[in-house]
Amino acid sequence: MALTHPDDEVGCAGTIAAHVAAGDRVVLLWLTRGEMTEIYGELDPAAVAERRMAQGREAAGILGAEPRFLAFPDTRVHATPDAAREVAAAIAEVRPDAVVTWGEAWTRGMRHPDHQATGQIVRDAVTLARLGRVVERPHRDPAPVFTLRGEHSTLPVASVDVTPHLDTVLELAAFYRDRVGWPEEEWLLQRLRRAGAAHGFDAAELFDAWETPPGPGPRLL
Repeated sequence: MALTHPDDEVGCAGTIAAHVAAGDRVVLLWLTRGEMTEIYGELDPAAVAERRMAQGREAAGILGAEPRFLAFPDTRVHATPDAAREVAAAIAEVRPDAVVTWGEAWTRGMRHPDHQATGQIVRDAVTLARLGRVVERPHRDPAPVFTLRGEHSTLPVASVDVTPHLDTVLELAAFYRDRVGWPEEEWLLQRLRRAGAAHGFDAAELFDAWETPPGPGPRLL
């Protein structure tokens, strides 16, 4: 998972839990440390970064994932060749079987410019990670990209049944709600149920399937 800010993983927490339950290693890579949030009042950005990194590590523990942070500046993430090379190095080190990141979206929250830039950076980085003149140890095995699905997406959809993992999803949501005031439990449940109803599940998370056959399943791969 290559996302932008600690708490972005709420949108794919059930899928993370599903893969962890299947015995998969899941690495949560955040490009920023979320230091520009204003929820902590006058606390300076460096202190906010430390607090949010600590929260990210705790959140990863709830999910059974491995936390990692890069140091891209919050609210100033830009899709540049150097940014893609930095993320490519992380991908080549982790050597994932699949990568989840942000996709293109037009609704509040998902359209955050950092999210949009992150999606482009990560999609570029997956390709650069294959090149021996870019990274020390190229990762040339298949690593299909899945992106968090916006409601207006016309790309093929992969749906993951997260019904067996709702307790974990709600635990993570409660963790962040206590610390950053988001997300409301009923809003999250409605979102998961609405996504599930279209695919025969009680609750689901949806992704754009860029490089794999679309369809429903218990996990992405």
